[in-house]
Amino acid sequence: MSARSSITFAPRLLPAPQAAAYLGVSATTLRGLPIPRKVLGGKRLYDRLELEAYADSLSTEGEVKANSCDGAFGIA
Repeated sequence: MSARSSITFAPRLLPAPQAAAYLGVSATTLRGLPIPRKVLGGKRLYDRLELEAYADSLSTEGEVKANSCDGAFGIA
């Protein structure tokens, strides 16, 4: 077995269909999200780390996020 065939990992840059599947959304939904794309050889690709950062920034069900007014009223 060659060293190359024993390496298995997710690619860092993903085309839209794979990036959408990674997040669990449609490609149409993905295009509407504020996630930057990289350009490599004319291809527009999504960075897996940017996808993870976006997913991490989403609120959790039942979680209440502080809004910008909370600090002004000492509710933070």
